[in-house]
Amino acid sequence: MKVRPLALACAMLAAPPVLADAVLGELSVTAKGYAADELETPAATVSLTRDELLRRGANNVGEALRGEPGLAVSGDSAQGQNPVIRGLKKESVVLLVDGIRFNSAQPAGAIASFMSLPLAERVEVVKGPASVLYGSGALGGAINVRLPQARFESGIGLDTALSWDSASRGVRATGVMNVANDDHALMLGASLARIGDYKAPGGRVDDTGYDSDSFIGQYRFRIDSANELRVSLQQHTDEDVWYPGSTKPHQNPQISRATVYSPKQERTLVEAGYRHKGSGEAPVNVDVRVYRQEMERQIFSRAYNAAGVDIGDIAQTRVAFTTDGIDARADWLAHPQHLLSFGANAWRMEASPARLMRTAPPNPAAPYARNDPFRDGRIEALGFYLQDDMRFGALNVVAGLRHDRVEGTADAVGNPPVTTGLSRTDRMWSGSLAAIYEVAPLLRPYVNLSRGVRAGEMRERFEASPRGDGYFYVGNPQIKPETATQIELGLKGADSRFEYSLAAYRTRIDDYITGLDISGTSAAIAACGAANAAACKRTINLGRATLKGFEAQGRWQFVEGHWASAGLSIVRGTNEDLDEPLFQMPADELRLGWEGRVAPEWTLDTTLRLVREQNRVATVFARGSEDKTPGFATADLGATWKRGGHSVRVAVKNLADKAYHEHLTEGVSGQEIEAPGRSLFVSYNGKF
Repeated sequence: MKVRPLALACAMLAAPPVLADAVLGELSVTAKGYAADELETPAATVSLTRDELLRRGANNVGEALRGEPGLAVSGDSAQGQNPVIRGLKKESVVLLVDGIRFNSAQPAGAIASFMSLPLAERVEVVKGPASVLYGSGALGGAINVRLPQARFESGIGLDTALSWDSASRGVRATGVMNVANDDHALMLGASLARIGDYKAPGGRVDDTGYDSDSFIGQYRFRIDSANELRVSLQQHTDEDVWYPGSTKPHQNPQISRATVYSPKQERTLVEAGYRHKGSGEAPVNVDVRVYRQEMERQIFSRAYNAAGVDIGDIAQTRVAFTTDGIDARADWLAHPQHLLSFGANAWRMEASPARLMRTAPPNPAAPYARNDPFRDGRIEALGFYLQDDMRFGALNVVAGLRHDRVEGTADAVGNPPVTTGLSRTDRMWSGSLAAIYEVAPLLRPYVNLSRGVRAGEMRERFEASPRGDGYFYVGNPQIKPETATQIELGLKGADSRFEYSLAAYRTRIDDYITGLDISGTSAAIAACGAANAAACKRTINLGRATLKGFEAQGRWQFVEGHWASAGLSIVRGTNEDLDEPLFQMPADELRLGWEGRVAPEWTLDTTLRLVREQNRVATVFARGSEDKTPGFATADLGATWKRGGHSVRVAVKNLADKAYHEHLTEGVSGQEIEAPGRSLFVSYNGKF
């Protein structure tokens, strides 16, 4: 009997977790919103399994995805590693954990580091506009970290991991336990890390260490064979996190420099959900969840006087971004050739940052004064979407449409406060039309036309105050949403010995949202006031920006048990308003690798990254803040022993102890912090 792919996808979505997990290596749930074969998905995707995540030994999502085609990392510290998709940074990428989006402003560091990566079972990436499923913000794409779920597997199961690396002298311990019978399942997990300042070829890099603790839990109750309830809890805490990439000269001549740091930052999530599994020839599967997520951050600025002496904090900001949301979705196999998915998402985020500024910054004894950037900021979003996954023989067509309403408002901004003109409501449409045709298993061409949208986030709308770097920042409550239209042509294929994917794309972004340094101009006087005009930045819409790129990746089993791999990334961004390269575009990169079984229980692997010099930099827009970056090459070498449910890995990262930094590393041009040097990495994973 031949099983239709759409019927199989619907069956996998409705299947008990044990069955879904058995085939998870070939499926992604993020690209289409339900379990679907990536080879039959007309979009560029990346998936990393738990085994691959453990092999890479990454502490955060940005570090794990570094080197993947179409992906890069923008960082200001070891903890602050933000993923970049096709040249679009954190504000244009929707981050999700188990499908729940992160909402938070990102003044420093990376909220991607709050995603409890060491506990993850899988990381999935959709490259290109993904607003149909994930709403405002998904211009560049979406990244979904999938954590362990409570499983209805009778008995007790335990998954443990331990790791250590020599560069940071960091230690991490992770454990996940599952306890279940036929109708009740409980999962508990924890990951604790103590990371020290890492060593680079030029010496140990100060202020790169931090402490990180993650805790997760889930309880599932099976009402009957078709209905289920669940409750999930997540908490992630980072302490003593510094951002050395934020270190900059201060505008006050009596202060030599200032560095942003976070004494403590915490994410807490509570979710309750209901799931219905359909049956029959036209099953309807339903999932509904309500949640509250709080992102609490302390953002302080430590200053040093002209002699380099620590004079304490000159600014302290404490803020909690609280999001209440509800997601409802359904999938209906309306016809053997049509799998319809539809849903609604609504959320409300609130924040009211409290900022203290030292009244006489060079004097450590001077008192603080309140200078809040805004009061009672709120963003509310409501979206509805419909998607049809159609199968016509060897042709698969996916069409989707979404409408979002996003409203932003605040009670007051600035000091003295402004209370009028602070509300804006945007109604936005996004859509996609894509098709893939299976000529042969190794030849599956596809085309994808998509439109994504992004409304301004809180800081872009409401920021109106000085920060610790000495600049006065001015948001724009009436900032227009940006829209991205992308055309992508691609090719995929796989058999037992060879698999590959290619993609070429062009993205046009209208009303591109960015921050502009207008210090010393007449516009600065109007925006920041005469007293702050010498150091003024504001949020603006550019008329248009374009991105063009090419990506390729492949694996070839040239000898039984031995795989060669390669990946290529090329992206070109253009600021059409100024006819110059777009600010901070990733450099071209080629990745080569080999993995082979050298004994029944042993495998060896090596990875070579070849990153080209980045000489396409913004000049007029950047006003000297972006410089060229030399090319570099790094090599990693590793060995893994595996027996049953136990494995040990030993690897050497940056084998040649190469001194380098990524082009997107934050910092004063020419003074960016070096990446870690040669490091010995040792890890153990055991399943009981």
